[in-house]
Amino acid sequence: RDRLDFYYFQGEAKYFESRVEKHGSTVLRINVPPGPFMARDPRVVAVLDAKSFPVLFDVDKVEKKNLFTGTYMPSTSLTGGFRVCSYLDPSEPTHTKVKQLLFSLLASRKDAVIPAFRSHFSSLLATVESQLVLGGKSNFNMLNDFTSFEFIADAYFGVLPSASDLGTTGPTKAAKWLIFQLHPLVTFGLPLILEEPLLHTVLLPPIFVSGDYKALYKYFYAAATKALDMAESLGLNRDEACHNLLFATVFNSYGGLKVMLPGILGRIAEAGEKFHQRLAAEVRIAVADAGGKVTIEALEKMELTKSAVWEALRLEPPVKFQYGRAKADMNIESHDAVFAVKKGEMLFGYQPCATKDPRVFGSTAREFVGDRFVGEGSKLLQYVYWSNGRETESPSVDNKQCPGKNLVVLVGRLLVVEMFLRYDTFAADVGVDLLGPKVEFTGVTKATSGPGAV
Repeated sequence: RDRLDFYYFQGEAKYFESRVEKHGSTVLRINVPPGPFMARDPRVVAVLDAKSFPVLFDVDKVEKKNLFTGTYMPSTSLTGGFRVCSYLDPSEPTHTKVKQLLFSLLASRKDAVIPAFRSHFSSLLATVESQLVLGGKSNFNMLNDFTSFEFIADAYFGVLPSASDLGTTGPTKAAKWLIFQLHPLVTFGLPLILEEPLLHTVLLPPIFVSGDYKALYKYFYAAATKALDMAESLGLNRDEACHNLLFATVFNSYGGLKVMLPGILGRIAEAGEKFHQRLAAEVRIAVADAGGKVTIEALEKMELTKSAVWEALRLEPPVKFQYGRAKADMNIESHDAVFAVKKGEMLFGYQPCATKDPRVFGSTAREFVGDRFVGEGSKLLQYVYWSNGRETESPSVDNKQCPGKNLVVLVGRLLVVEMFLRYDTFAADVGVDLLGPKVEFTGVTKATSGPGAV
């Protein structure tokens, strides 16, 4: 019954919210899907408020080994036979090496991010305008799937997937591979009688996606030569390093952008024209002061833009579930009580419950407030957890916080900048896609002032 509530009768958000209401507590023992036969034990201690949730980030208290997807783990056949970094605990030596590799890669390519993003997403918006002229609508998610795949590979490695043997098939192959890992946690809208036995009972056989994975691996092995050289200097096997780079780029980065960018765009679309005017003014002034260029220094001056991106990430985190296994008996505190947890118990957090905590964010906790984190509001950033850590903290080899945390926020800001250099305002229909929001442009108003004016 729990599983049916989660997937069909209630949906994931209502599933957790209804149990908090029923038991009068934000820390409680519940079952989480998928359960048998994919996961031996579905029982978890759920931490569903802003105060209890951060225990999941404390690697002194919780172990993170093989818990990236929670109570089940996809076959390592999907990752070349290796347990990649997301499934490693920081205590494991390979975790340190792989995360250091990712830090080194990001540092070596930092100057490529802004020009790559502007090039790829300028083309995307040109396509949006063409589609609006032809049909009156333009599906951002569909365009973003291809554009984000090209952009992130270009930014990381300087080699376009579309110019390799992958051609234009990269996003499709990546999506199939992602589905084989995430299908236990999602519903595709099929009839219950089909979905339950096909998607929520046993793991899909990796053999059906092995050809797609090999094609992706071939691209990464050729494109990431410099990064693989760095990996060997860190003591990593070249093959293992390549599988980790593929996972970090396709699952973590590309998979994140597939959810995050529509989430940001959708929230800003719904915020309305007056908010758009404020963003446009800020963006254009900062870019004009930078000589008409989009620079890191200009982006740092855009307080409202930064706040809007953080607010969207608060409401629409790319990864909603976090897990950890108690290393020892401990007490967990909510706002109202203290709870005893035994060594070995699985801890689980549904992030949207924690980041919409009214005890922290007040009566507007469930609403998009674009300037929430401006000025004194920046003190609330410690309660923004999208990166598997506090927004006020930094990723390191010793924790499980996203190594690309700062890059992700940068990319979100760049999307806002690109939009409001080009448009005064825009309109879109916002709905729900497989993994997150779905955004369909219905109109744009070209910029009448500033660097993007026509």
